[in-house]
Amino acid sequence: MLIASFLLLGTAFALGSTLAVLHLRTEGAAAPPWLLSGLHGFLALGGLGCLLLATLGGPEHGLETGTASFGAIAAVLIALAAVAGSGILILRLLKRRFTGLLIGVHATLAVSGFVFLTAYIFMG
Repeated sequence: MLIASFLLLGTAFALGSTLAVLHLRTEGAAAPPWLLSGLHGFLALGGLGCLLLATLGGPEHGLETGTASFGAIAAVLIALAAVAGSGILILRLLKRRFTGLLIGVHATLAVSGFVFLTAYIFMG
C-alpha cells in the first residue's frame, strides 16, 4: 500500500507541478483545464487513502531508523493539502479568482507531505 500511495501521490505531484506552471504562465487569467485539475485531485485522494490504510492498519515500519512517525506526519500534511485544494475547487466553482497564497499553501503542504512519505518509505 505504501508503494501504491507513493506512485499515486507522485503522479499527482507531477500533475500539480504542471498546473502550477500553467497558472504562472497565464498569470491566473485562465483557469487550468478541468481534466488535469480533476485527475490531480482524484489521484491525490487515492494516494491519501492508500497512505491512511498503510499507516493505520499496516505493519510497523521505520522503527529501526526512527522514522516510524513519518507516515502519520505525511498523512496529516497531505490531508491538510487536500483541504486547501478543496478551497481552491470551491473558489473555482463559485467563479471567484483565487489567490496565489492559497495555491502556495496547498503546494507547501503537499510537497512537505510527499517528502515525509518518501523518507518514510526509503529510510524505513
